Amino acid sequence: MKYVHDDRGLYDPAVRETMGRFAEDTTAFEAAAAVRAAAHAVERLRAAGAEGRALSSGAVDLLLRLSNGEPAGVGELARAAGVSSRNVTGLVDTLEKAGMVVRAPDPADRRAVLVSITEGGLGWLDDFREPARLAMAAVFHGFSADDVAQLRDLCLRLVVNQRAVAARMGDTAPSTVD
Repeated sequence: MKYVHDDRGLYDPAVRETMGRFAEDTTAFEAAAAVRAAAHAVERLRAAGAEGRALSSGAVDLLLRLSNGEPAGVGELARAAGVSSRNVTGLVDTLEKAGMVVRAPDPADRRAVLVSITEGGLGWLDDFREPARLAMAAVFHGFSADDVAQLRDLCLRLVVNQRAVAARMGDTAPSTVD
């Protein structure tokens, strides 16, 4: 796939051609396709940075949330990550099998469990830190600090807009942006 420049910057001619069959003004559709392609590129670099010990971005997020040493409940982790409790339970299962987290009964609620990071999980994060930093430096090569901050802002504005649309439609799915 080859990107080319026009007066508004880089674009993908194949996406423009395809979207042109769908809508007269393809700008928003092209932008959505570019966000999706960029997310995939970042995820591929992140996974490569794990050097064969890849975890999903959701699992890494949980490890980071637990790295303060404080146990957390599944529901609390789900709310913080903006995902379902079922999703967190699956991630905890994976991390527990890998020896990176442990579950313990919640003394305040017999029906609940608390999740804690293990030394293995902390070690995995330590080993992942430098490759992740290098991957992010590579993916944002040539971007100024202001470019990165603007990209962050624009992406989160997309999330806020999606959340507003979902709320109007009655969707109560969790969101990480407040």
